[in-house]
Amino acid sequence: MDLHHSTHRLLEEIGPGQMKTTAYDTAWAARLGELGEPMGESALEWLREHQLADGSWGAREPRYHHDRVICTLAAMPALARSGQAQDRIRCQRAQVALESDLKGLHADSAGETIGFEMIAPTLMAEAEALGLLRGSSSGRNALKHLSHQRATKLASLPKGMINRSVTVAFSAEMAGPDGLHLLDVENLQEANGSVGHSPAATVYFALYGRREDPSALEYLRQHSASDGGVPNVAPFDVFEQAWTLWNLSLVGPLDDEALALCQPHLDFLQAAWKPGEGAGFAADYTPKDADDTGLVYKVLKHFGRSVDLDSMLYYEGENYFHCFMPEANPSISVNIHVLDALREAGLDSDHPTVLKVLRFLSDTQTAQMFWHDKWHVSPYYSTSHAIIAAAGYADWLIGSATDWMLATQGLDGAWGYYGPTAEETAYCLQALSIWKRNGYPVPDSALERGAAWLKEHAEPPYPPFWVGKCLYSPELVIRSAVLSALMLVEQT
Repeated sequence: MDLHHSTHRLLEEIGPGQMKTTAYDTAWAARLGELGEPMGESALEWLREHQLADGSWGAREPRYHHDRVICTLAAMPALARSGQAQDRIRCQRAQVALESDLKGLHADSAGETIGFEMIAPTLMAEAEALGLLRGSSSGRNALKHLSHQRATKLASLPKGMINRSVTVAFSAEMAGPDGLHLLDVENLQEANGSVGHSPAATVYFALYGRREDPSALEYLRQHSASDGGVPNVAPFDVFEQAWTLWNLSLVGPLDDEALALCQPHLDFLQAAWKPGEGAGFAADYTPKDADDTGLVYKVLKHFGRSVDLDSMLYYEGENYFHCFMPEANPSISVNIHVLDALREAGLDSDHPTVLKVLRFLSDTQTAQMFWHDKWHVSPYYSTSHAIIAAAGYADWLIGSATDWMLATQGLDGAWGYYGPTAEETAYCLQALSIWKRNGYPVPDSALERGAAWLKEHAEPPYPPFWVGKCLYSPELVIRSAVLSALMLVEQT
């Protein structure tokens, strides 16, 4: 593998965001058949072809119960309304799988998928009305429990309405056909016609918010694959470009061609930056967040661009940094990325703001070994980023994490929380290479065995480990981590 050539090719590919199809959003797209839209029938056919062996829909691996529940609940009504006998049989098989996954929700390491407590009650009520949850005691009990959470969150909405300025818009479909009074319809869509850059929320809008809205349908046509599949979010241009450049920034000075290829992406990120608030996952997505702000800040500063620190500090709370304003519960990886940004800004490790983040990370470390976060189902993601952010800066925080990482390497050289994967192996090689670069002992054999395995398994597809409304896989971002890891091992 020619790493430099592969890096150049990657920098030529990144842009609007490349993501694999998700069952959840495709299930929503299948409802467009009601409008006579051909993409509705194509999406329905995709669902028929991608029902899993146990009857559910969602990621094949890893088996993440929240993902399976939300995808299955979205798929069943679409198929039930088709009128085909085989689709009714598919729904019957799905009921058995759904009961099992509802019982397993507590076992999911990263907790709920985005908006689960908002969306699941609506979909479960719909499934019950269609007779798809007969005998499902778990379904009814979960519905009651989640409905209480949903009511509490709705009560906290500014002015009680959902518009494009609040993150709930990304999950607008949770309102259901009877909740249109919750929508500020005139101020819900983004400039590209979407609702929250979410295909599912945009389908809901085209069905119930403003029926057959031309700009919503055009957005959906642009982001539907030829086989009927639809991604979880589109576009996510800031996210893809920032994370890719962050991965490449770890390897040291890039060659002249790679550096030249970075410039248009840096121009884009700088143009997407909103002084005082930072960045969101896409340039035209209205809400901003600390996660993308932290990554974009680090990348822009690293490559010599001017950017204001006040945008990062906007998200500072009493005990940690918030991802969104407001936010129900904190994110560990967001605070890790904030730490990285504060370090890049030149703040000393004993600065009060830095100490606040370090205390939060110390308090949230699992068994004083690793970190688990709500945006990714593998602890290797957040733990590796913590090691990278703190190595040579706050070493006391991460020494046990590097020990845990070395101890969990597989005999084949790979890493994986559910099974060996290229993505997780890349993260560990990045972190351990940087730990070694800072003067700490890391066996050469660990890096060499890991790199050898990664070279053999570097190509996609990659399993979906990232947490949206369902699990998803940002393919080029993962690819950039793989290339970064292999280059770091070569340099170490």
